[in-house]
Amino acid sequence: MNRRDILKRLSLLPLAATSIGSAALAATREPLPETDPARTPGAKLPTAGNTPGEGHDAAAAHTPPAVTRDLFAELGVRRIINADVTMTFLSGSLMLPEVLEAINSTAHDFANMFELQDKVGAKIAELLKVEAAMVTSGAACAILLGTAACITGTDKDKIKNIPNLPGPRAEVIMQKSHRYLFDQAVTTTGARIVEVEGPDEMEKAFTPQTVMALFFNAAEKHSITHEDFLAIAGRHNIPTFLDAAADVPPVENLFKYQKMGFSLVTFSGGKMIRGPQSAGLLFGRKDLIEAAKLNHSPHEAPIGRPMKVNKEEMFGMYAALKSYLDRDHQKEWNGWLDRAKHIATRLAPLQTLKTEIWTNPGPANAFPNLIVDWDRQHFKITPKEVRQTLQDGNPSIVTGVHEDKLLIGVVLLRPDQVEIVVQRVKEVLTHAV
Repeated sequence: MNRRDILKRLSLLPLAATSIGSAALAATREPLPETDPARTPGAKLPTAGNTPGEGHDAAAAHTPPAVTRDLFAELGVRRIINADVTMTFLSGSLMLPEVLEAINSTAHDFANMFELQDKVGAKIAELLKVEAAMVTSGAACAILLGTAACITGTDKDKIKNIPNLPGPRAEVIMQKSHRYLFDQAVTTTGARIVEVEGPDEMEKAFTPQTVMALFFNAAEKHSITHEDFLAIAGRHNIPTFLDAAADVPPVENLFKYQKMGFSLVTFSGGKMIRGPQSAGLLFGRKDLIEAAKLNHSPHEAPIGRPMKVNKEEMFGMYAALKSYLDRDHQKEWNGWLDRAKHIATRLAPLQTLKTEIWTNPGPANAFPNLIVDWDRQHFKITPKEVRQTLQDGNPSIVTGVHEDKLLIGVVLLRPDQVEIVVQRVKEVLTHAV
């Protein structure tokens, strides 16, 4: 499932927000008594034994700390259990304990933002083995800043006046099948997108106004391969940009595309890297990263000023990336599989119900999910209706649908939410007999 598919489902979420009842709220917090390790010195993460997968997925196993002020209830905002994939409109993913620690520990002092962006960027570049890097306010901001960098370079007048530059508009080449909602970040700079299909069209599309070629990694079809795309742009000496926002796991993707030769690469910080939802990574050629910084906050008047990143997000993004790279990814993957198997076992007693573990081939959201199906004559309800009922319930549980079967995502569930999902799916199905 790519971002284009996910965005089509935006309308499925009801707009009205209601608060969770006290009983349901308690149910989401009671099963595991541990407090958040980020807030309790010496506290240990839950170990395997209660809920399959929690020992392998220690980063996701912490439960929310006890609170004296419930802002969800105070504002009338529903808590949602995300049994699907990372989606911005569902607040991405849950930040890691070490990310929260980085945010909390740096919130009490001031910092020079120019210095911090440089120092954090240098450390991130070292971790990713690239020339340069920076923290942006999400991957969409990275696309805008990367495009702006290719248009302005370090020219102060261009940086001041973009997107209202004199003369012909800058041009960015994209495959027609790669057009998507987020390419508005390109046109926000004043650039015009030139669509191409196939290597021959791309070869002929370059003009004196061409400043960049953008590759959407999660597009369903590539009429031009990564290798040909890079070779053609290279012959015309034009920078290339790869949008791989949701394309980890696997962790190797963080290194794969810059090794291929893309000039700039972006990943979202708030998806499976588990950093701040409003942060992203932009990395690649040093000259382009330096130009992107000049188009960004804390400079006072460039096009990227409204997309500022605060110091806590920068520290948090660094902590998240370091944690992600240090993680035992096979152990984490095994934990996800254990969780899917556990849910399948708990649902198995339902008559006619069948389950299978399905791994999205990616490149976006490439991780295991549980697919659930049943005899429609026995349970007289469709997967879409089950999804809507779960979503409208209390607590609200967001699931997916894959090939007219219910999809239960396991990677974003807290261990204390697993049994809640199982029970609600059982209830919805049994009421439809």
